[in-house]
Amino acid sequence: MMRRGFRARSRALVSEVVTYSDRMTIGVGMPAGMPRAPMPAREPNRGPRPTRDPRPAPGRPIETEYRPRAPIDAHRAIMAQKRGAHDPTQTAVDGVIWRVSRTPQGVATLAIRVERSRIRAAAWGPGAEWALDQLPRLCGADDDPAGFDPRHHALIADVHRRHPHVRLGRTDLVFDALASAIFEQKVTGLQAFGAWRMILTWCGERAPGPTPRPMFAPPADWHLVPSWTWHRAGLEPPQSRTIVAAARRRASIERAASEASAGDARDAVFTSLPGVGVWTSAEARIRAFGDPDAVSVGDYHLAHQVGYALTGHRVDDDGMLELLEPWRGHRQRVIRLIGLSGSFEPRRGPRLAPEDHRAR
Repeated sequence: MMRRGFRARSRALVSEVVTYSDRMTIGVGMPAGMPRAPMPAREPNRGPRPTRDPRPAPGRPIETEYRPRAPIDAHRAIMAQKRGAHDPTQTAVDGVIWRVSRTPQGVATLAIRVERSRIRAAAWGPGAEWALDQLPRLCGADDDPAGFDPRHHALIADVHRRHPHVRLGRTDLVFDALASAIFEQKVTGLQAFGAWRMILTWCGERAPGPTPRPMFAPPADWHLVPSWTWHRAGLEPPQSRTIVAAARRRASIERAASEASAGDARDAVFTSLPGVGVWTSAEARIRAFGDPDAVSVGDYHLAHQVGYALTGHRVDDDGMLELLEPWRGHRQRVIRLIGLSGSFEPRRGPRLAPEDHRAR
């Protein structure tokens, strides 16, 4: 009987608490004697709330319109410069390509809309004029396909027929192209792009203009990035040391590479640097100069992809170079067309699991 009475009183207490809570929640009158909290005064409308963006409001951009003399696939040429899905220097939103770069005149933000017969662009920042002057080369205007014969292989001929306006764009930003290639040495794309995003977000410069999300230009002084920041970003010491050592000679590297007249001469400039081999040199030449003949020998996947597309089975680097020999002078162009062909070797196993040494 005592337990039954205790339970009854408990149920009544719970019912009373729940009833009171419900009344408070839905706005029913408060119990007698309960003090009422004063209603907060409504603040007058003082305009839009301040944002977290500390930059001043962007001014009017400099605008231009570029009409190529011949049809070019400018969208693909520009997007080939993007380093991963979350690249802080480039993104595409609602048909507009946003690109941030550190030009010789300062940081610039480009908003590019590619249309059927013209490319419209707006630019913000100290380097806006330089970026707009360089826009045709970024779109692939300097890439000359003269002498390219796709008929050496049926696949290449078919892809070229479907994509006749593929062009190789160039950034003309030598050191940043070299640095981004060094990030991608001997690691997976996931690791390389993640480290690139972290270093630029932490050490780069916030992009000017109304970018759709926070975007950042590469650091002005790569050699001042401390060792623990490279470690936190997940970049291995061999790569970070290579970037820091090269950054101390940045001016001479950029001058020598720009003055070189051919791919072999530029390759000699890049491979003379400690920690830079033929793969890194080729990648830097493709990005900075749009080299149509550069081949990234030593790539983990490229030889297999080229071999499978052209012969139906894997080949090594020597076999890849032999297959590409009929197109010497345009080997990178053929590699781009293979990428558009959709002819890829079926995957037979799980992806490589990247190792993370940052906790050691």
